[in-house]
Amino acid sequence: MQIRDSYRGNEVQIQSAGWGAVLAMSLGAFALVASEFMPVSLLTPIATDLGVSEGHAGQAISISGAFALLTSLLISKLAGRVDRKWLLLSLTLLMIVSGTVVAFASDYVIFMAGRALIGIAIGGFWSMSAATAMRLVPDHHVPRALAIVNGGNALATVIAAPLGSALGAIVGWRYAFFCVVPIAVVAFAWKLMSLPAMKVEDTPAGGNVLRLLTRPAIALGVTASGLFFMGQFALFTYLRPFLESVTRVDVSMLSLLLLLVGLAGFVGTALIGRFLKEDVYPVLIVIPLLMAAIAVALMSFGGSLIITGVLLSAWGLLGTSAPVGWWTWVARSLPDDAEAGGGLLVAIVQLAIMLGATAGGALFDASGYHATFSMSALLLVLAALLTHLTARMSQSQRDELASGAPTGDASAKASAEEAESCPGCKV
Repeated sequence: MQIRDSYRGNEVQIQSAGWGAVLAMSLGAFALVASEFMPVSLLTPIATDLGVSEGHAGQAISISGAFALLTSLLISKLAGRVDRKWLLLSLTLLMIVSGTVVAFASDYVIFMAGRALIGIAIGGFWSMSAATAMRLVPDHHVPRALAIVNGGNALATVIAAPLGSALGAIVGWRYAFFCVVPIAVVAFAWKLMSLPAMKVEDTPAGGNVLRLLTRPAIALGVTASGLFFMGQFALFTYLRPFLESVTRVDVSMLSLLLLLVGLAGFVGTALIGRFLKEDVYPVLIVIPLLMAAIAVALMSFGGSLIITGVLLSAWGLLGTSAPVGWWTWVARSLPDDAEAGGGLLVAIVQLAIMLGATAGGALFDASGYHATFSMSALLLVLAALLTHLTARMSQSQRDELASGAPTGDASAKASAEEAESCPGCKV
């Protein structure tokens, strides 16, 4: 079976519709996200062993996020020069090296260096995920492929923290980190055997991902996605203190509620692909509106354990599946520049998560959970509004192009061409 490479019309030979390679990427995503969030449940033993405070140990997540952001802004330039198969394999190898360095770190500096390496792997992998899926399966299967890849992400989100805690108690924090390395080795071997060659000789417009912001529909869309992730993580980051102080759960019930959130997210990720086959915009509009309603409902009914459990399950179902919708939007809106689009989206998401968590924390400390949850709801409603405007702008550009009317300056023409190439993004 042959799948067209949407960059230059080159033909890429794909065996078995590329699903083996998609599953290999899903396994790699699982190992990557498990590595990323492993420190959450291991901060105390890490801090004790390395002789630093828990606050310093917590910077292990911050440094990986910072390097992921930087990598996402730079990866498209490199991706345009080398075979994407070998670039993905190099990032997987970097994940293996990171896990080994962290597990055997003799001091805090080496530990943080290992965490920086995982940040590079995170930024590179997720920046290329949509572009790679587009080359592995036919266009109408791209949402399903992205859902499978993100399924590894969702599964890791469910089990990384509790698994890390359990392994840390049994074999110590170092071997807990190292347990991810064999999984990464299997993912490396599977990718080596299943990924086809994905060489592209030329890429459009260089490697600066920020150039995409000159396209009005793209700029509006990534702003909407940024507001969505800000709203999501403004609330989710401070869910534990809310549950402990308002719902008044103990540690075991807290773990059960968080597990429900993760399991619901896994189900949502598995199901969302079927809703994205024809049109991404309704899904991307409805999800933040429903999550805003959940944020408001939590403020009103947070004292009820049963209602809170149901609301949080719905939050996990919607919030964890939403990234699949945004990756599908990138794949359809930028079929000729998907690496740059993926890099831009990763950068926006990383920045939005940091801003949402920071602003939410400041409000939580100053005015309590009502202020934080209200801000979350407002940001989510604004995200839905901007997504609606993005849909209308894309539709207007397609209509203008179809009518043969002049499209104005170069950026408007680029946006119109983008709209034409995105039949699945219609309203």
